[in-house]
Amino acid sequence: MLNQITSFFISAFYFQGTNWISILLAITLGLVFGSLWLAFYRPQLFWKRSLWIIAGVSAILTWTAVAFIQIPLQSWTGQAIFHIWSESTLSTWILLAAIPQILLSGIVQEAAKLAPVLFFWWRSKRNFTPQFGLIAGAVSGAGFGIFEAIWVHNQIFASGWNLHLIGAEGFSSLWGFWERFFSIAFHISASALVGYGLAKHKGWQFYLLVSLLHGVMNYSIVLLQTNKLTVIQDEIVTAIFAVALTVVLLWLRWHKTKEIPVNNSPTLDIVP
Repeated sequence: MLNQITSFFISAFYFQGTNWISILLAITLGLVFGSLWLAFYRPQLFWKRSLWIIAGVSAILTWTAVAFIQIPLQSWTGQAIFHIWSESTLSTWILLAAIPQILLSGIVQEAAKLAPVLFFWWRSKRNFTPQFGLIAGAVSGAGFGIFEAIWVHNQIFASGWNLHLIGAEGFSSLWGFWERFFSIAFHISASALVGYGLAKHKGWQFYLLVSLLHGVMNYSIVLLQTNKLTVIQDEIVTAIFAVALTVVLLWLRWHKTKEIPVNNSPTLDIVP
């Protein structure tokens, strides 16, 4: 398992089977997708160095957590389920048996994305306003969402995808990019919601809520693999889920609380 985990972790930094043009395109698409969604939150990145730090730490920390925590836990959970239930029983109750593994993805990833926000919240002596907590969470979600999207895009290009497939296979060849576009939106809004809850001193309640929402969205993968959903239906569900949560968070960002001037928001820059 260690070799599998290590290979997975390295795959985000070593793009075997792709050329430099594909790598640049993968990075560009990831940054464009993330920037488009993050722009709705107006995170004031040019005035807050700490937000860049949050994004960078979230990207690396969450990817590390996925590789060295989420994957082993999901593997051990799967082994335990196979040990407890027979193959015939699993074939009947697969939709139920898959729930623990799916929930683990939300539990691990949302905790890792919350970690840098939580660190700066402590450094600011718990002085986040709800709006700034929401913004910090959104930036953290964008950091990992963009990083993961770049990895997925490189996987797509390494599999042989190119522009000629658009004409040959139609829009079906673009589903992978569609899925990443809306997955980034979900990562941003989910982390923004936890950051908002953290600033209201209800961090663990909002964390559990968002972890559950993350698991619910990922459950569409199980429905896809068991032929309960088609690829198109799965992508539509992902898009609707991500957009709906984004609308809620943008309402919190722009209507629930007043705009916070840059000079009055918490100072979180690291002191050398």
